[in-house]
Parts: sequence; structure tokens; C-alpha cells
Amino acid sequence: MRKLYVLLLGLLLTAQAAPAHAAGNGSWSVYPLASKVAARPYFYLSADPGQTLTDKVTVANTTGSPLTFRLYAADAYNTPRDGGFAVRTLKERMLGVGAWARLAKERITVPGHRSVTVPFTLRVPDGAEPGDHPGAIVALDERVEPGSGALALGVQRAVGARVYLRVSGPTLPAVSVEHLRISHHQPLVPGLGAGTATISYTLRNTGNVTVGPRVELRARGLFGRTLLDRDLTRVPSELLPGQTVRLTEPWSGAPQLDWADVTLTASAPGTRQSASASFLALPWLLAAVVFAAGAACGALLVRARRGRARRSVPVRRSPRARTTPSRPRSSPSARP
Repeated sequence: MRKLYVLLLGLLLTAQAAPAHAAGNGSWSVYPLASKVAARPYFYLSADPGQTLTDKVTVANTTGSPLTFRLYAADAYNTPRDGGFAVRTLKERMLGVGAWARLAKERITVPGHRSVTVPFTLRVPDGAEPGDHPGAIVALDERVEPGSGALALGVQRAVGARVYLRVSGPTLPAVSVEHLRISHHQPLVPGLGAGTATISYTLRNTGNVTVGPRVELRARGLFGRTLLDRDLTRVPSELLPGQTVRLTEPWSGAPQLDWADVTLTASAPGTRQSASASFLALPWLLAAVVFAAGAACGALLVRARRGRARRSVPVRRSPRARTTPSRPRSSPSARP
């Protein structure tokens, strides 16, 4: 039986291997060539529009067998699910670092327990927008690890060293909270179970620099009573320029009978923006009783109005026949 292989490209950009903070997966690592002062965890670069930079990347093989890699530069983005730092695959369109960087070698073979250093150039276009342009230099293993079964999943692994490039010019940090939604769940009968809610929202970087957003969640009930007051922890540590992330926050112990005003505030140095939404916490059983009572009152009110309307309609009388008064007949006078 023929097997259909689906290529899964994994890009690992976390700190796991030596030197300190180098990106690796236990088999190989990718990192900037150490400077004369110390090892660099990532590429931190700055340039003017039209300027060309040169640097070197090292790929270290920690296994005992030779490994062959495809080297390429890629743009970075935030994953929509959780805002993690990720980079584009080789076949995707590049607009920033992935389009501007060129490596001296695109394919290398690294012997076991050895490393290879490759120079690259990064030319910033004349019309490049100021601000941050994050990316990575990626080492993609040419091997595809096969799976099993009729529909096999082939895994092709990759590791990338992050590139933080800032193009000189005006910088604008800006973050916004959009599309705030609240999904409320509660027991049928008040007190028999806990109320819960799910708060979903969109976090967007509308500026041109990377920010580490802080998100505050506040909820107030009737008469300003505090229902919830917390700083959210499940937010991206780096929100890249132009990126949008859809996030959710659970609320255990949400009110079961209250009117709640929820406010989310996102902030970073130089920027702060809020969004608000409200919801009515009303148990289903009580809501059904209130609805039934309201419907009954409405029906009675309609009937009463119809009765008053009928009584207020004027009675139309039929017109009387017009009569002409008769003149009395004069009897003929007697002749003398």
C-alpha cells in the first residue's frame, strides 16, 4: 500500500543547548558566532535604510553522525493560538529578514560532534519601514522522519537562531484590546454548583516595535462591588509588530445573580488601551420564571388595553327620517 507523507516542519527557537541560550533540539543547535567579548544568545542588529550588515551563524552537530541542513533566513510571527514566537517555512513568502538576508551557503553538511560557521549578509532596503523586523536564521534537516500506517506523518525538524533587527527611524509602541467577548455558564438552580465564564479577546500590536504586554482583568458588579481583579499570565512575552493573537481567560466562581462590567487593559511602556463588556448573570430557572411572569403580565396588559379600546369607541346612531310638516287644509268658506 502506498503511503502518503504529510510534511510537518518543526521550528525550535527556544534556549536548550550550549552555548548559553543557543537554540537547539538535542541533536543540533544554531547560534550567532561568538563575539570577542562573549557569546551572543541571539542576533541583535540595528541598521539604517539602505545599509548592508554582515554576520556569521554557527550550526553545531551534537550527534555522532553527519547531518545535512538547508540554511535559510525567515520572517518571524506570533502563533495565533498562544502568541508563541515562530518563523515562516522555506516555501512561504518573506517580507523582512527572510527577504533581506542571504547566506554564503544554502546547504551544509556538519560532521558528528563538529560545527560549521557560515557568513551571511543582510541588506536593508532604502524604503524599509522604521522599527523592529524580527526573524531567524534556520537550519532545516533534510531528512524526513517517516511515520507508520496508510496515512503517515513525516516530520522534518528545524532549529533557528532568532534575529532582532531594528531599522532606525521613529518608533511607536502601541497595543490594543479588541473583540472582547464573555461566555457565561451557571447552574440551573442558584447555589447548586459554581458559575464559570470564559473571557475571549484579541490582542493586537498596532505599533512598529516589539512589546511585552501586560494585561489586567477587572470585573465590577452592582454598586461597584469587586468581582475579579487579576493580572493575566497567559499572554505572549513578545508581541511582534503587526501581529494579532486571540486569547482566552477562564473565570471560575463567576457571579450567578449580578450585573457584571468587565474591563481588560493592555499596557506596555509608552502605550495603554482598554476594552469593556457587560453581562447579566441570571440563573436559568429564575430567568424562566421571570420570562413566564413577564409574558403573563404582557398578555393581561394587552387584554386590558383591548377592553378599554372597545369601551371607548363611540356608538354610531342611524340617521332619522326627515319629515315635512303638513299644512292644515282650509275648508271652503260658505257663500252668503
